[in-house]
Amino acid sequence: MVKQKKAHWRKLDNAAKLYSAASNKKDTRVFRFYCELKEQVQSELLQEALDQTLETFPTFLMVLRKGLFWHYLEPCNLRPVVKEEYKEPCSRLYIRDKKTLLFEVTYYQKRINFEVFHVLTDGTGATEFLKELVKNYLYLAHKEEGLEQVSLQPEDMTVQDQEDDSFLKYYSKDQKRPKKRKLHAFQIRRKKKDGNRLHVHESIVSVQAILKRSRELGVSMTIFLTAIYMMAIHEEMSKMQKKRSVILMVPVNLRKFFPSTSMLNFFNWIEPGYDFATQDGSFEAVLNHTKAFFEAELTKEKMSAHISELLALELHPILRLAPLELKNLCIQAGAKFSEKNVTAIFSNMSAVKMPESYVPYIERFGVYTNTPKMELCLCSFQDKLSFAFTSRYDTENIERNFYRLLKEQGISAQKVEPVFPKPTMPSEQEMKVYKIYSFLCIALVALMLVTDLNFHPKIRWTLFTAGGVATMWIASSIGFFKRYNLLKNLMWQLLIGTIISFIWDALTGWHSWSVDFVLPLMSVGTLLAMCVIAKVQKSPVREYLIYEIMAAGYGLILPGILLFCKVVKRPTVSMFGALACFLFLVGVLLFKGREFKEEMQKNLHV
Repeated sequence: MVKQKKAHWRKLDNAAKLYSAASNKKDTRVFRFYCELKEQVQSELLQEALDQTLETFPTFLMVLRKGLFWHYLEPCNLRPVVKEEYKEPCSRLYIRDKKTLLFEVTYYQKRINFEVFHVLTDGTGATEFLKELVKNYLYLAHKEEGLEQVSLQPEDMTVQDQEDDSFLKYYSKDQKRPKKRKLHAFQIRRKKKDGNRLHVHESIVSVQAILKRSRELGVSMTIFLTAIYMMAIHEEMSKMQKKRSVILMVPVNLRKFFPSTSMLNFFNWIEPGYDFATQDGSFEAVLNHTKAFFEAELTKEKMSAHISELLALELHPILRLAPLELKNLCIQAGAKFSEKNVTAIFSNMSAVKMPESYVPYIERFGVYTNTPKMELCLCSFQDKLSFAFTSRYDTENIERNFYRLLKEQGISAQKVEPVFPKPTMPSEQEMKVYKIYSFLCIALVALMLVTDLNFHPKIRWTLFTAGGVATMWIASSIGFFKRYNLLKNLMWQLLIGTIISFIWDALTGWHSWSVDFVLPLMSVGTLLAMCVIAKVQKSPVREYLIYEIMAAGYGLILPGILLFCKVVKRPTVSMFGALACFLFLVGVLLFKGREFKEEMQKNLHV
């Protein structure tokens, strides 16, 4: 039972700020946790189970919004709808300017899929959500057979517990982490698969077999598999490539070091590596080196120091005040640069445990993620350890090497062919039509310019036509790419429209019609259009207020500056337009003061 069901807007945690900036169409930062049942999934019961799960985890009903300095998460009235699986695994969930939830629940045959954007939660949070979902589904499906309802979450857990930013909680500005020189990591360079699609290779291994061999070697399961993974990659390296080290990124759940019930991201990572060119390449040597690295790095002190290092950069007073778009560019560049320090990724989600009475209905759990590199993810349930290799490379050699090396250690793997429906990818028709339209516009502009150069008409109708087409193309392009958010679309149209009118006015001898009439009329017209759209769409105040304030501020400040500088020749329209915008802002402060203050706090938080 969760106390205080309502979630509030919240700042992003340290890891989420990276994911929100670095995600794109190819690198979606989405991962999938799934449960394979022993029975076919019923969509109606799964929808009911999902609704119940969201009562326990209301913090998942969030949308990602942009502020001036940072993104932030905000509660919404959207409700997730369960669908049969219909697209490539780990496809993009966050689309810029589009109001969508950051997770999705689908099913296919006996499998329940939970996909989530990493901004919302990490592997531990996703595990808890999926366990609750599966438990609710199985109870609904089998309660008449005597299956009892059980609680998986602490009775006294609150929404505040789920929203706790544990990075900030355990941050200490006095703790410094010594800088280490990054080694040059070997990069897997293979031909991408057709269409650059994600491919998934899964296998199942006995947990007891892995644990038995690991204990015989005196190491943990993670250390054992890390060494195997590095050796599997090494076997695919040429002599020249062996000059670089094989380095893995291994995420670490910080909840094992610092008490936390947060559903937000709370993990760190270590980067074990091995230089096969200068060190002994035997399995024993690689294993011992990896064991020593884990023992040195997996300490509370090292984890705390890394938290402090990450937060110190985020909380730097100058960097905090940098505009969001500038931060995004820097984060994207940093993420791209950091990729070169890692060869592949290894994520161990550990064991998934369910109440004993629910175990007979479950076949196994599995996990994998979208990645620009190669990634190995694993999790276990009962005695089934599920491995999943994901990549976009057109090769299976590393996976083959991995399982062969396991077999040499006395461990056999059972290959599983993931069953996916034929994806019904979103139609490319819209983009195709836009490209044809753009080509025709460019062709017409080019034709008009060539005509003008050859015939030199007295009335330069060719240049006016070219300028008109270019103006139409710019305005319609903004409308196309900002189509997911009509209010933002209008704000962009106001900004670009007035700039284009200034240019037209200047090129035709400057008669000041752009500042006398177009600017004030477009500002007031945009403001009125925003009010109408918000009313028709029945949008909450928090979704439209900031755009109306921006439009009113633009219609008040810019004409005011132009009036003061005496650029405006006929001031009547400008003055009445500025007056209308001023009165609108006064009305907002008087009648929507609380909402205005909250929106400013969200959009200007640093």
